[in-house]
Amino acid sequence: MSLAERQPRHDGPPRGRPRSEAVERAIIEGVMKLLEEGVPLAELSIERVARTAGVGKATIYRRWSGKEELFVDVVRAAEPSDPPLPGTSMRDDLVVLLEQMRRRGLAKRSSAILHSVHAQMKSSPKIWAAYHAIVVEPRRRLGLEVLRRGQENGELRTDVDLELLSDLFVGPLLVRSVLHPDADLPEGLAEQVVDTLLEGLRPAGSRPVSSA
Repeated sequence: MSLAERQPRHDGPPRGRPRSEAVERAIIEGVMKLLEEGVPLAELSIERVARTAGVGKATIYRRWSGKEELFVDVVRAAEPSDPPLPGTSMRDDLVVLLEQMRRRGLAKRSSAILHSVHAQMKSSPKIWAAYHAIVVEPRRRLGLEVLRRGQENGELRTDVDLELLSDLFVGPLLVRSVLHPDADLPEGLAEQVVDTLLEGLRPAGSRPVSSA
């Protein structure tokens, strides 16, 4: 499946006039088409995107405040969608979050366009900052909330720093998908990371909590 065949996703309150899914899809696909043709992010202007999508510039600005937010939505549309958390236990929620990281890592490897876009975003401070604010930080906050609930439910020791603990959980996935992009990302890696860390993080005398 090409990037242009994927569907855009939208979160948060609507901007301006009521959204038209068909129009937004045309705009997202217009950006993807240009990227697949090899046009660098730095050369993608709102005017060029509008011309490719067959819409006016005002139509784009009613939905996105600038090209940084638009490009972030394009990347999100190309990445695997975030699944809902099962909510059965802290352990199960953590496995879902880390499994999604593993899938995103695999997607970047299998899609040359997605890999290229991520690399280009890092060279654009505005786009990279927007990606962090719109995508990365909400995911991090969600992970911290899962850990916080785990402490409240007695699944996790209360004497651990949750910010540090969050880094410990996501670290192995980031190392394998970013620092060592050729490292294995096998099925079951998320469960292995979560279960290994939880062995030393559960309150004394507690039993593992799982839906299995």
